[in-house]
Amino acid sequence: MALVVPAEEGDFRPGETIHDISSIGGMYQNWFLEYASYVILERAVPAIEDGLKPVQRRILHAMKEMDDGRFNKVANVIGQTMQYHPHGDASIGDAIVNLGQKDLLIETQGNWGDVRTGDGAAAPRYIEARLSKFALDVVFNPDTTEWQASYDGRKREPVTLPVKFPLLLAQGIEGIAVGLSTKIMPHNFRELCKASIDVLKGRDIILYPDFPTGGLCDISNYNGGLRGGKLRLRATIEKVDKTMLIIRDVPYGTTTTGVMESIVKASEANKIKIKKVVDNTAAVVEIQVHLPAGVSPDLTMDALYAFTDCEISISPNTCVIIDEKPRFVAVEDMLRLSTSKTLRLLERELEIRQDELQERWHSASLEKIFIENRIYRKIEECETWEQILETIDAGLKKYVRIDGEREKANDTRIVLRRAITEEDLTRLTEIRIKRISKYDGFKADEYIQKLEAELAEVADNLANLTRYAIRYFEGLLKKYGDAKERKTELRTFDVVTAQKVAVANQKLYVNRQDGFVGHGLKKDEFVCDCSDLDDIIAIRRDGSFVVTRIAEKTFVGKDLLHVGVYNKNDDRLVYNMIYVDGPSQVSYAKRFLVTGITRDKSYDLTKGGKNSKVLYMTANPNSESEIVSVQLSDKAPARVKQFDFDFAELAIKGKGSMGNIVTKQPVKKITQKSKGDSTLGGREVFFDEVVGRLNTGGHGRFLGTFDTDDAVLAIYKDGSYELTAPDPAIHFVMRDLVLLRKFEPDTVINAVYLEGETKTHFVKRFRIETSTLAKKFLFIPETKGTHLLVATCGVAPEIEVKVQKEKKGEKLAERLHLHEFIDVKGWKAMGNKLNYFKVLGVELLTDEGPEPERKAQAKRKGPAIIPRPASAAAPEDGPLPEHDGPVEISAEEVAQAQALLQRKPKSQMTLF
Repeated sequence: MALVVPAEEGDFRPGETIHDISSIGGMYQNWFLEYASYVILERAVPAIEDGLKPVQRRILHAMKEMDDGRFNKVANVIGQTMQYHPHGDASIGDAIVNLGQKDLLIETQGNWGDVRTGDGAAAPRYIEARLSKFALDVVFNPDTTEWQASYDGRKREPVTLPVKFPLLLAQGIEGIAVGLSTKIMPHNFRELCKASIDVLKGRDIILYPDFPTGGLCDISNYNGGLRGGKLRLRATIEKVDKTMLIIRDVPYGTTTTGVMESIVKASEANKIKIKKVVDNTAAVVEIQVHLPAGVSPDLTMDALYAFTDCEISISPNTCVIIDEKPRFVAVEDMLRLSTSKTLRLLERELEIRQDELQERWHSASLEKIFIENRIYRKIEECETWEQILETIDAGLKKYVRIDGEREKANDTRIVLRRAITEEDLTRLTEIRIKRISKYDGFKADEYIQKLEAELAEVADNLANLTRYAIRYFEGLLKKYGDAKERKTELRTFDVVTAQKVAVANQKLYVNRQDGFVGHGLKKDEFVCDCSDLDDIIAIRRDGSFVVTRIAEKTFVGKDLLHVGVYNKNDDRLVYNMIYVDGPSQVSYAKRFLVTGITRDKSYDLTKGGKNSKVLYMTANPNSESEIVSVQLSDKAPARVKQFDFDFAELAIKGKGSMGNIVTKQPVKKITQKSKGDSTLGGREVFFDEVVGRLNTGGHGRFLGTFDTDDAVLAIYKDGSYELTAPDPAIHFVMRDLVLLRKFEPDTVINAVYLEGETKTHFVKRFRIETSTLAKKFLFIPETKGTHLLVATCGVAPEIEVKVQKEKKGEKLAERLHLHEFIDVKGWKAMGNKLNYFKVLGVELLTDEGPEPERKAQAKRKGPAIIPRPASAAAPEDGPLPEHDGPVEISAEEVAQAQALLQRKPKSQMTLF
């Protein structure tokens, strides 16, 4: 279309014709969409077919072209790849290093850096690479590859590589495009192979990430890797002693340097207290965190998770290219697509192999007929090429027939699978005389039979393709899965609240007369140590109170009666209070908890009347009661002007309760007479084996009711025991723990251990004689190789000992009651030798819990408990399950147990 400009339009000459006029807005829109599409499809987001970005695909293709079994300089690989990738050497070099560090497709040589420490790789001219055997087996097949021209048209490159493995899920990938991004987590090689086998067998699958840096991972909100999901990653922190913690690995995506810097930064901000941090990382990660005296290592461990990069969150986003469009799919669906693609590739390879074998069988059969029937002699008199071909063709037709032709009577001709072509005839004329003269018909028959056997095998695999694919993945698992165990431990983390673990880096002061609180009032009354994340509760004499965030100086109201740190989750801090109601002048007493408050909102603890006043108030951390002496005014008409009031008679209620009447007479003063015990009793403590922590919220196994002086007994695999307070802040590492229960003074520990030097098994029984808390005591010898086999606190534990009387002699299994085998001795005693024959193994059979613990379990509300006596007979449905002490069961299992009781005598099982 042309536009003619009239004369009056200034800048253009009259009559000038202007071509191809387009609006800038339209051009920008088209160009931007083209650019966005290019970035998404050609640079940032991987394809579902092979799980590779274009640059990765081109690197692998270039390395395959260069492959001769030897290592190549990475600089040479970069140069070879630049024939296909038009974006410079820097992006190619970074992509090669990224692939090499994943240790799957590329074998490396030289300094390739370290993802744990963040150290970069050496220059490309100093490091070398070659394709791994896995890559050569799984990634390449030119016969099943779809090809396209390179960007300059001089070469051809694969559209996608025929990868027969869920490579994208194994390696993981990150990419940022225009308007979207992708972040796919790496998964375990062995688990992917097994999951693919399950897909082929029609089973349900579920996949969780496995990171090369190890560590701990909370997959509660993984959501299949889809948008909106979340992973929480933690470093493994080991408590060495009271003064040192060791970080054994770092979360995926962080480095040892970054973790150390975050620890130093948190220390400088007074969020944690440390003495120094030392990085001793070499073959394994080791960051030592040294603590000053008096600092709790367990609280510091929680603080490291709360304030440093020892815990991070990752939001996965599984975006891949499917049918040239970005799609968001779950990792399980991605694996199903990959497995289906692998199935199709295996089928195509079998079909190609079948065609090749049929061609070889066809050629071998024609050659056999041509030589054994001396057809080659008949062409000696032929004068033209056409006569030669016709003679050979006529000679062959006497001995063969094509599959599908009518069979004649007494037909012994060889059946060919396809017709004879001119190319077949030409190939026969090219056979040399020397080969004809040395032709061995027996070997030819063997070769043809071998081809027929292989053809039958290929046909069987095609007919049973799923079975063939399952064997393929099993082969990958066997060949390449030996050193690919899971590195990341899947756990459920408890939420670390910053307020709970924040170090007490501030001091709280109060000016009661003027009504100010804060950490900047250093000339006023000191209240307590606190952190700058704490909330402060301030109760005034008129019975009103407010909870506010700590600051340098905050006005909370004049005439302050009580100021302290407020913890909204503390259900044990009870306030005892007596107040006089202004309008009625009646004095009331109440015990209450402060819960469900809004920060900076004023609340009233009295009836709210004018001139109401608090006469007496105490804050009791463990719900202690008390007895107070109430002295009435001299003007009071009562005859008895002084009496005692016991707060233990009051129930603990909410902050808005009115309370009970103490007296209707005017009160002169109230004084504390004696402090009482906790009216709430001991705390019910539970052990959550998933997170390895104690709690009072009812999660996990019930340990018992703990009073102030009670302790927890922990026995570890290294043969040591430890007494600790029932503190929810303490971490217990499940892989190191053998037994954890409430400590009773009469508790007897039954242990079986192997002494390392003499290779002798010993049994010992002892009581705890130490009283020091938070200190481990080793109760087995310290000799090298000594380790604990069995440890239990049961009343009548029974073990099975497998022994061998002589070399290559009879193997026997003996049952032994430990409480009958040896008496209780001191905790340092070595014990008695278990058996004079060679002990092959020791197994705990029964372990009846102590009677007090079983009664406590029976009295508690909640799940039923079925203990298994040693004499209990097996039900008709099978043996009772093996377990260590009481087991919590569901209501459905209780019903099943009751049904069993109806079939068996009740003396065989007790139901609590």
